[in-house]
Amino acid sequence: MWNPDRHLESLYQTNAPRFAFDASDAAPLTQWQDALRGKLAELLGGLDEEPAPTDPVVLEETSCDGYIRLRIEYTVEEGLRAPAYVLIPEARPAPLPAVVACHGHGYGSREIVGLPPDGHPQPDGPGYQKNFAVELARRGFLVIAPEILGFGETRLAEHSDAPPNKDSCHRISTYLMMLGRTTLGMRVKQVMRAIDYLQSRGDVNMNRVGCMGISGGGTLTVFTAALDPRINAAVVSGYANTFHDSILAMHHCLCNFVPHLLEYAEMPDIIGLLAPRPLLIESGADDPIYPIGAADRAYERVKLVYEVAGAADRLDRDTFDGGHEISGMKAYPWLVRHLQGL
Repeated sequence: MWNPDRHLESLYQTNAPRFAFDASDAAPLTQWQDALRGKLAELLGGLDEEPAPTDPVVLEETSCDGYIRLRIEYTVEEGLRAPAYVLIPEARPAPLPAVVACHGHGYGSREIVGLPPDGHPQPDGPGYQKNFAVELARRGFLVIAPEILGFGETRLAEHSDAPPNKDSCHRISTYLMMLGRTTLGMRVKQVMRAIDYLQSRGDVNMNRVGCMGISGGGTLTVFTAALDPRINAAVVSGYANTFHDSILAMHHCLCNFVPHLLEYAEMPDIIGLLAPRPLLIESGADDPIYPIGAADRAYERVKLVYEVAGAADRLDRDTFDGGHEISGMKAYPWLVRHLQGL
């Protein structure tokens, strides 16, 4: 009888996010976006530091079917380097359109470039992420797939010998929160530095840079694109919803949480920071952790922002028969159209 469920729900219902989008507000849309962006960067923590040079190093190079696969490492911030895969399509003239591919929970960047945890050819199928980095490279994109902090080779040393799908999210998140920072903020910085790397290459068209992510990678796509205008188009898969109906409604990894965020915005407000840039949202009709009903409601709220921005034609959606997984059916040709002009 002393369960706190009702009280927690009342706390949410009486909360009034300061930057909740209001379509009737006469102020310019950009004024609302700039204010929310500034607060978001502050809440994530650590994004105001002067970036160190990326100093990329190529670790290996492999010829694949239709593309070259590089393994590189680069600097995220002073004292922290991380690896990434770079897939370069063959027989395509530079400058190339590019996509940052953000993997979700699993065993890291290898999971979306067709490799199992030990780096050898993938024997058992592509899993819920469906090798989407490879699919993008085969459609003519230069793709960078960072090893997101806490997964694969960027786990804590204590998890080095654990099963491949064991991540370090909880330990890293609690550690950073005690320092006034967040795992999500560190990961956003990681993707921003990956874009810095793309900018340094010389063979990338920086006016045609996209970002695509599934699950936790969808989270990362939303938050990075909200803050970094160099992302010209985005595909968010298995994430766009409301905080209330997803990460607050059931168990989710601690890496999703940002202290004080709901005081300022719900998830559709943050997604609205991408307007007027092209955005496609993928939602599985049977996704158990990002329910379709809430995804529908969130989409309608994002749509209002795009309408006010005069960019309703740049917002699209793929609601597909499936669960928590990549679809790609609509997303791949959509990215080709928006980033390659085909």
